[in-house]
Amino acid sequence: MLLVSGALAATAAVGYAQFATYTTADITKTTDGKAFVQLFGALHQLYLRPLDDGKLMSGAIKGMIASLNDEFTYYEEPQDNKTSQENLSGEFFGIGIQLTAANTDGTGAKVDTVFKTGSAIQGGVQTGDIFLKIGDKDVTAMSLNDVVRLVRGEKGTKVNITFGRGKSTYAVALERQPVTIISVEQTMLPNNVGYIALNTFFSEKVNEQFSAAVQSMNKKGVKKLILDLRDNGGGLLSSGVFVADQFLQKGPIVSLRDSKGKTTVYDTAKAQSTDYTGQLVLLINKNSASASEIVAGALQDTKRATIVGETSFGKGVAQTPVQLVNGAEVRIVANEWLTPNGRQIQKKGITPDIKVDDNRRPIPLNFTGSGVKAGTKLTLNVSGKPVDVVADKDGKFTYIAPPAPQTRSADQGVAVVDPAKDAELAAALKQFK
Repeated sequence: MLLVSGALAATAAVGYAQFATYTTADITKTTDGKAFVQLFGALHQLYLRPLDDGKLMSGAIKGMIASLNDEFTYYEEPQDNKTSQENLSGEFFGIGIQLTAANTDGTGAKVDTVFKTGSAIQGGVQTGDIFLKIGDKDVTAMSLNDVVRLVRGEKGTKVNITFGRGKSTYAVALERQPVTIISVEQTMLPNNVGYIALNTFFSEKVNEQFSAAVQSMNKKGVKKLILDLRDNGGGLLSSGVFVADQFLQKGPIVSLRDSKGKTTVYDTAKAQSTDYTGQLVLLINKNSASASEIVAGALQDTKRATIVGETSFGKGVAQTPVQLVNGAEVRIVANEWLTPNGRQIQKKGITPDIKVDDNRRPIPLNFTGSGVKAGTKLTLNVSGKPVDVVADKDGKFTYIAPPAPQTRSADQGVAVVDPAKDAELAAALKQFK
C-alpha cells in the first residue's frame, strides 16, 4: 500500500522478512559499519551515566533517515505508530471529542468539538475546555499525541480527566466507547448546490464514506457540486484514485515513476452508474497536498472540474511504509507521481484555474516589545479591548491572539459553511452556469 500524505501517513505494507537478503552481518563488512559497532561498545564501556539502548538505537535510526535530507522519508516511534494505525483504521475507543493543541507551541490539549454521541457530551464536557490532568498526570505541557494516547484505551474502561473552564476546574470519569472517524462532511447550499468536504485520505473508511456522500447528492438530483479539499494533507494513494474515479469515466488518473525512471499507470478511471456527472468545482488551498493534488491534477487535466483557490502544497512523491520489528514504522519515498498529462507536482503544486486567497483564518494579531522592567504588567488597547502582557526577565513582552475558532457541527458528517465569510466558496458558487 502506498502513501501520499504530507505530515502523517502509516500502514504496514512491507515487513522485515522481505529484506532478509541484507543481514546484520553486512553492517560489519564496511569501515563505517564497524565504526558504528565500535562506538556502541565504547559508550557502554566508558560513558559516565546509565545508557538506554532503546534511545541509542532510536537515535541511530533517526540519524540514518535524517542523512537523506528528505522531508517525506521519516521514522515514527512505536507509540506514535500505534496511534496512527488507529487513525488509519478509522475506529478506536475514546470519549467522543475532537482535540486541538491548547498552546501556541503545539502542546497541551483542548476540546475543539464535542460530538452528539459519546461519553463526553453525557459528562458535560464543552468546546473550549482545557485538559489539565488525565488521572494523576499533568498534561498541560504534554504533546497533543501523548494526550490523545492517554484519552484512548480499551473498550468500556474509564478515564479520569480534570478540565479547566475559564477560571474554574472540574473532574469527570468518562467511559471509552467506540468512535468512528468521519472524514467526509456534506451539506446543501442555495439553488440545490451540493457541497462535500473531504478532510483526509488517511482512513480506511474514506472510500465508503465518500461514495455514500456522492450517492446522497445523486439522489437529491444535484447537478452542481462543490468538492472541498482544502487543508487535506493526503493519505492513501488508493483513496485518492477512488475519489477521482467518482467523477471520471475513462483515462488514466495517476502514474508512478520509480528510481529507475520507469513510469507505470497506477490506475485508470472506470465508468460507473454511481458516478457524479454534473458540473463540478474543486476547492484547494496551500495545505492541500498529495492525494488531494492527485485528485485535483486528474480533474484539471481532463477538464472535468474548475479548480478554485490557492496553489496547492506540491508533494508529488509516494511513500512505501515499512513495518519495523520494534513496532515502529518508516515511510520511504519510493516513487514520484504524475498527473494524466504527465505533469510533475513535486515542489510545484497544482495551480488553480481561478486564484482566490483562503480568507477563513486570518493571521491572528501578534506583537512583541521590550524596554521595560522584568515582571512589568502592561495593558494595551487592541481593537477597543484591553490586552494584558507581562515582561519576561529581559524586559521583553509578547502577545499572540488566539486564532479564530473553526465552526464544526456536533453532528459528525454535517458541514458548516458560510459563503459570506469564505471567499473561495463564494467564488466557486459563481462558476456554475
